[in-house]
Amino acid sequence: MTPEELQAARDTVIPDVAAGGLSVLFCGINPSLMSGATGHHFARPGNRFWPVLHLSGFTPRQLKPWEQNELLTYGLGITNVVARATARADELSAEEFREGGHLLTAKVEQLRPRYLAVVGITAYRTAFDDRKARMGPQTRTIGETRVWALPNPSGLNAHWTAQTMAEEYAHLRAAAQADTDTATT
Repeated sequence: MTPEELQAARDTVIPDVAAGGLSVLFCGINPSLMSGATGHHFARPGNRFWPVLHLSGFTPRQLKPWEQNELLTYGLGITNVVARATARADELSAEEFREGGHLLTAKVEQLRPRYLAVVGITAYRTAFDDRKARMGPQTRTIGETRVWALPNPSGLNAHWTAQTMAEEYAHLRAAAQADTDTATT
């Protein structure tokens, strides 16, 4: 993809991969320019979302960004706090995050996933005005949807390796599986 093609994707909005009643709705910060250009979530080379999703046990194999709709067959989906594509998340204003939090709340109220997993603790803190939030399950719920904060899988997030992220994601997978097991007994 050329630099011109990437720049042309600035401010593009890509559709959510979502449906009602999901087990987990993953929520990215916002689409990258590569995602905007391709129409696929977490499409930027170096983004570790797809490998981490597999390593954590959410998917039986590592999906490619263009296979994103297959997530629905596993009870998973993807949305974003802020819908517009940018080169970097630091191009977004705090107001955009707060507005994104309101829109995300409305979306979750409509779709009613069991869990909302925000991938990026800073995005979560800003969108939901919760400066003390820590990684993992949150006390906040949206209706009956539980909220979980996970590490941002961006390749720029050097604090986490794919393996340590997968361990954190696996905690959510185990909680979601336990809920499913409880609901079927």
